[in-house]
Amino acid sequence: MKVFCIPEFREEFNKIISKKKYKHIQDDLIKYLFNKQFHELQQGTRLNGSSTNPYIKKRIDGSGGSRLYYYLIINKENIYLMFLHPKTGSMGSSNIKDQDKARLYKEVLKCIKSNDLYLVELNKESTQIEFKKLETILT
Repeated sequence: MKVFCIPEFREEFNKIISKKKYKHIQDDLIKYLFNKQFHELQQGTRLNGSSTNPYIKKRIDGSGGSRLYYYLIINKENIYLMFLHPKTGSMGSSNIKDQDKARLYKEVLKCIKSNDLYLVELNKESTQIEFKKLETILT
């Protein structure tokens, strides 16, 4: 299983965890993404119906925690992180608008096609998320 993200996710993630109130979100995301089997990541609210490759919205850390939006390519066991937002606090919002969900879906497909992605991995201590630009890895 490989985890990737679009540039927008990386930017938003870094903004969020730079705030002291949201430091825990990195730990929550590590627990959710890196301690599960791929089939477990298929659970959540499907935003694209019964598509073969689901677009999922998932609660992280309960109803007042954060929301993670991601796309799965089942046959390759790849996860593409698209957006993350806390539900409370200064950066919090209850949900994103339907038009933003649609825009993110188009954006992830475009980024996959053009390889405008980051590989998402854990550092050696498994305590922090690291992003490696895909084109850097491929060259």
